[in-house]
Amino acid sequence: MNLLEYQAKELFQQMGIPILPSQRIDHPKDLKGLKIPYPVVLKSQVYTGGRGKAGGIRFAENTIDAIAAAQTIFHLSIKGHYPTVLLAEAKYEPDQELYLAVVLDRSQRRPLLLGSRAGGIEVQAAVRHIQQVVVDEEFSPFYARRLAIKMGLQGDLIELVSGIIEKMYRLFAEKDLDLVEINPLAVSLSGDVMALDGKVTANISALARHPDLAALREQLPRPGIGASTALPSEMRLVELNGNIGILCNGAGLAMSTLDLVNQAGGKPANFLNLGGESDYRLPPNLLQERVQQGLDWMIQNADLNVILINLVGSVVPCDQIAAVIGVYLNQRRAGQRPPLVMRLVGQNFETAKQSLAALDVPVFDQLDAAIARAVALSKG
Repeated sequence: MNLLEYQAKELFQQMGIPILPSQRIDHPKDLKGLKIPYPVVLKSQVYTGGRGKAGGIRFAENTIDAIAAAQTIFHLSIKGHYPTVLLAEAKYEPDQELYLAVVLDRSQRRPLLLGSRAGGIEVQAAVRHIQQVVVDEEFSPFYARRLAIKMGLQGDLIELVSGIIEKMYRLFAEKDLDLVEINPLAVSLSGDVMALDGKVTANISALARHPDLAALREQLPRPGIGASTALPSEMRLVELNGNIGILCNGAGLAMSTLDLVNQAGGKPANFLNLGGESDYRLPPNLLQERVQQGLDWMIQNADLNVILINLVGSVVPCDQIAAVIGVYLNQRRAGQRPPLVMRLVGQNFETAKQSLAALDVPVFDQLDAAIARAVALSKG
């Protein structure tokens, strides 16, 4: 579950990571009551990078300019995403921009510290120069200092940046996160540091242990009817004229499922590809997030009688997918959604089948059986 920048910075503030004075903007008219002194920067709150190059970050010297800039940003698509929220923030002049991150390395099953002296938009071009430190034992300030030194920092900056890394790691560990990123961490001429942008990815399976993160999830913008542009660019929702929704992970899988539903006498209402065509290897947290987001989008179609979910897992075991479905069902009562039918392929299938049976969700390992059930429910 990815958080928007303003939400990530709320967590940064709780940990003592320095951030600029800021204010959430839900409508351009909110800028008339702006509590931050000008000049300010207005930033589009979307789940993608490249905001600056796309025009989603604009500076304003006064209220009139800020309202005009906000109106432009609200109507600006960034890689297919339109913001429903902006962040107004005090302007800051950095002398240096650094990149820092704490990420869960699934191949090593260890936290990984990342850092580079080429932060901001330059980090994409300098990816080969990012330094790494594996946290292979209990975390201590040694790991943070080691990364700062590997980045080539000197003097007081070593201690300042090490302190930020320690706080990032504490946030990462305490909240069971998959990623904490600051890009850029700005360094002023006077030697102060400031998190100018941030990204946090929460583990959706751990939300039950963190009600504060679950509450942030409820604040995330929900798609409106017809607002398909807010879907991630890798996801494709196609509207048809029937009453069966189809959700799959892979374009080929989605098209073959669509054909088989038609052959079985069913009439698809829409079908959604979650992405991951390359060997069906979406990262676990991303696949889980897209399942939830995809279902939220599909049920906007009032003609849906049933949703058929056909997922082929490799990295993500079936029981983890079942846990995601369980969270979704607990959030939406039966009257707020059509029934689900699932076909799963992957590890821990029987465990998933048993857990979903308790939620009245039929689960099959054979696609034809799942389609037959979905078609029957669509006609019932």
